[in-house]
Amino acid sequence: MEVAMSKKEIKFCLLYRDMWQSSGKYVPMVHQLKQFAPLVVEMGCFDRVETNGGAFEQVNLLFGENPNIAVREWTKPLRAAGIQTQMLERGLNGIRMYPVPADVRQLMFKVKKAQGVDITRSFCGLNDPRNLELSVKYAKEAGMISQAALSITHSPVHTAEYYLSIVDELVKFGTDEIALKDMAGVGRPTMLGKLTHAIKTKYPHILVQYHGHSGPGFSMASMLEVAKAGVDVVDVAMEPLSWGMVHPDVITVQAMFKDAGFKVKDINMKAYMEARSMTQSFIDDFLGLFIDPGNKVMTSLLVGSGLPGGMMGSMMADLKGFHNAINMGLRASGKKELTLDNLVTMLFQEVGYVWPKLGYPPLVTPFSQYVKNIALMNLMHMLKGEERWKTIDKTAWDMILGYTGKLPGELAPEILQLAKEQGKEFFTGNPQSQFPDALDEYRKEMKENKWDFGKDDEELFELAMHDRQYRDYKSGIAKERFQKELEAAREKAKTPIVVERPVVEMPRIDVDKVLQQYPDAQPIQAAAKGQLIWEVAAAGDSKEPVVGTKVKEGQILCYVQTYYGMEPVTALSSGKLSVVAAKQGAMVEKNEIIGFIA
Repeated sequence: MEVAMSKKEIKFCLLYRDMWQSSGKYVPMVHQLKQFAPLVVEMGCFDRVETNGGAFEQVNLLFGENPNIAVREWTKPLRAAGIQTQMLERGLNGIRMYPVPADVRQLMFKVKKAQGVDITRSFCGLNDPRNLELSVKYAKEAGMISQAALSITHSPVHTAEYYLSIVDELVKFGTDEIALKDMAGVGRPTMLGKLTHAIKTKYPHILVQYHGHSGPGFSMASMLEVAKAGVDVVDVAMEPLSWGMVHPDVITVQAMFKDAGFKVKDINMKAYMEARSMTQSFIDDFLGLFIDPGNKVMTSLLVGSGLPGGMMGSMMADLKGFHNAINMGLRASGKKELTLDNLVTMLFQEVGYVWPKLGYPPLVTPFSQYVKNIALMNLMHMLKGEERWKTIDKTAWDMILGYTGKLPGELAPEILQLAKEQGKEFFTGNPQSQFPDALDEYRKEMKENKWDFGKDDEELFELAMHDRQYRDYKSGIAKERFQKELEAAREKAKTPIVVERPVVEMPRIDVDKVLQQYPDAQPIQAAAKGQLIWEVAAAGDSKEPVVGTKVKEGQILCYVQTYYGMEPVTALSSGKLSVVAAKQGAMVEKNEIIGFIA
């Protein structure tokens, strides 16, 4: 299984986009990236750099800046030095969190190639080859290198043989490379080595690249195993954003491979230290205000749950918010309150319980959120003495029913029965068929607004891919909103912390008083941090919520406009709006109580 190590060269890809995304909310601005690019070249050890994709373009729109300029300016000096640039895209979801029409997907590859991106890493969170077929086709038509990714996880279903069968399909589509996307870092080293060896033996012309997060601690062993099995490129990070929930540092990985007899490039340590210092200066400037300190810590708890490290921050925010609500209910029923550690353990156990029941979807964006949310709501219901599965939102149902692709495993009988009881219909067709072409409508909007289509239709693409964020960028609202958020974060950072308190501020209302008046009231909590847009049916033409409005369990009450899109807030029970604590358009924190249903 091992290759002749002394003759094998392993190349490094610097994950400068993912390093930031796995750490916090934002990425460096274009002027910072232009400063950083020459140091990447000087370090001399990187053949590839992950420059964009994922949330990169979206974040630039949130800054109120043009993402097309950012991609062109960032990739230009790297490519001039012979370093390949690489992006991440989510197959059916493109570079956003929900499905994209085929004509918009096709335009994406043309635009990104014209902007200077060489390689596209395409992944489907369910490993459904149908969601990747067009990605491979469109990437190659645009002249890009197509790298199709396997979403790696650990389960009875996800064997080396299972993954190799997917590779067979991807090779038929014409992919140039295969990535092992170990997004949670839970792939076991032995299995990954076996899989790499199988791919390189069957398809020696296919380049294999390994991507593994540090979170649960397997990644260094996994890197050595895939290297021995013939891997060509490994993804690495660098200080001060390596390790923790991010990726191993290039210095350690290079030293390990060198000692094992592989051919690796030397690191210019002077340039490394300058790059390290510059990255820290970006953190000190403003990016550190939006980085969760917990992401610097590795945890073996992830071995059991399989949740990706980047989700730990959002999960802890969820738990801190629900912590108060859960204990509020326990107090009301005379039961013992739970500590946050109790809830963390219980949630990990519940994820472990529901994941097999849901057909083992790999826990990567957005499916990791769906599984985690179902587990969290199950926990809420069980602590109130109720049964599991009472609250499953529409996006999770879409996953269960096959609208986003075929699940790797079988659904449990209770899930099938639940779908039958609720009159849900399963979908077996190609997920792309549900989303008709849309570019003509966006062209019409561009013309009506007298907006420039941009070089290579790149502005048309941004509107079609991120329509809400693009409109806010064009109106100036995005820049204004970001400046306010930045000012608030800086003010908060100046405020001395006297006592330890939850990260998320909970109700701005007297909860005990509400419960005295409405003993059975259920809290409505913001789904995410952002701008609240109420949509509850109300009197007249107003979309403002009206106390007394009847609502049904599962009904979408309102939306929170976040930096990545709209998050719906659903009713956890049927009843009437008894208390409204947040006005339409207000800025809310994740899990803040915005009302009650009684």
